Amino acid sequence: MKFITNTLKEAKIMDNQMAQNLPLTEPRSNSNTMRIVPQWFGNENGVKHPFWVIVQKEISDHVRSWRFIILIAIIALTCIGSMYTALANIGHAMKASDVQNSFFFLKLFTVSDGTMPSFFVFISFLGPLLGISLGFDAINSEHNRGTLSRVLAQPIHRDYLINAKFTGALFVISVMFFALGFLVMGLGLITIGIPPTAEEFWRIVFFILLSIFYVAFWLNLSILFSVRFRQPATAALAGIAIWLFLTVFYPLIVSLIMKALAPSQMEMASPLQMLHLDELRITLMRILPNQLFSDATTTLLMPTVRSLGPLTMEQVYGTIPGPLPLGQSLLIVWPQVTGLVAATITCFVLSYVSFMKKEIRSR
Repeated sequence: MKFITNTLKEAKIMDNQMAQNLPLTEPRSNSNTMRIVPQWFGNENGVKHPFWVIVQKEISDHVRSWRFIILIAIIALTCIGSMYTALANIGHAMKASDVQNSFFFLKLFTVSDGTMPSFFVFISFLGPLLGISLGFDAINSEHNRGTLSRVLAQPIHRDYLINAKFTGALFVISVMFFALGFLVMGLGLITIGIPPTAEEFWRIVFFILLSIFYVAFWLNLSILFSVRFRQPATAALAGIAIWLFLTVFYPLIVSLIMKALAPSQMEMASPLQMLHLDELRITLMRILPNQLFSDATTTLLMPTVRSLGPLTMEQVYGTIPGPLPLGQSLLIVWPQVTGLVAATITCFVLSYVSFMKKEIRSR
């Protein structure tokens, strides 16, 4: 905290210049006009912008914390275990008539023998824990230690703090997921000796970006709880409770609802009635962030998936089986991606508004 306070004091000169609207300009070569020097990353004297000072401090705190080291070790070990299972069973998964033979490299992320889940299933299960662990004490811990009022007493804007908290944690998550994804690609390339095609590479990149948005939702939710609850333990329990409810109990509730709505004799139900029930079940399940993530990643990593909903015989008739191009797969998953991004932005806006109205003085 002394580091960030001293650095923010050094940045006071830059903020005073910005408050007094003093233009920092330099002459453009061969011209009499003036050019404004960008101030966001710092001034020409080498003083960093206060926002990036806080971001650097948050990244350092996350990387050096034991909880992050433990979680990244668990995720790395499970991902390596799932990749080992995929490499051991990838030969059995390939068939001579398989239309996915042209997407051989993607099977590293999807193949499983049943003893251990695949790579993207592990990300779907352990990603929320990572997001919750990085954000449940983002604000309330600073408030309890009395450092929140000390930081905001410096010449910085109030929203710099919560924006930097989210940016620092999101940067750490992004670096970790890209490192894990490229690690799987590198080990797979060394093991099987077949390089990925350009389309396979971009499908994996889009999968990593989607995983980052998925974990960012849980990160923003935990930051919201850290703003609303004074004790970090309460915020952590609230985040874990929401995760358990959406992962375990909500699908059970949907199953009970569908069982109550289903006809007593399934043999007597018409195809149209069964289609409506299936569409209702899919709609209720798509409220879940993990269901949106699962649908999107399945379509991106399995190019033969042509629809995420029920299809009638009229729709299937005349369809030529084959993998979809990347653009068509993105069009299929665009509603899921939009819903996941919208949920992430909503949680961030709620935490932002709550923090801007929060009393920061320690009692």
